[in-house]
Amino acid sequence: MSYFAQVIDGIVREVISADQTYIDTLPNPSEWIQTSYNTRGNVHYGQDGQPDGGIALRANYAGIGFTYDSTADVFIPIKPFPSWLLNTSTWLWESPIPYPTDGSFYVWDEATLSWEFIE
Repeated sequence: MSYFAQVIDGIVREVISADQTYIDTLPNPSEWIQTSYNTRGNVHYGQDGQPDGGIALRANYAGIGFTYDSTADVFIPIKPFPSWLLNTSTWLWESPIPYPTDGSFYVWDEATLSWEFIE
């Protein structure tokens, strides 16, 4: 079985597990684009959750509401905040300020464009 995302007007509407033969029987098979459960951030991961050097399919596993960029042939997640920027190497959104690496937990504060410590 493979995974397929139904894309209508560039937006993922549904994701299913199916065989290509089933997709070919649907009324609009061209709306269905294969996606890989093992692809995140333009990296392919193995069963152990580690990068395995495999081919990353369309940058990210599609999710409902994701955008499909047909020119780049990638799935792009929903933008979490207006200030975040799209990294066109990973096809993931990144905050304008890197997440702190001190081991504490933070949430993004869009009003101040900063990471706020969670106590």
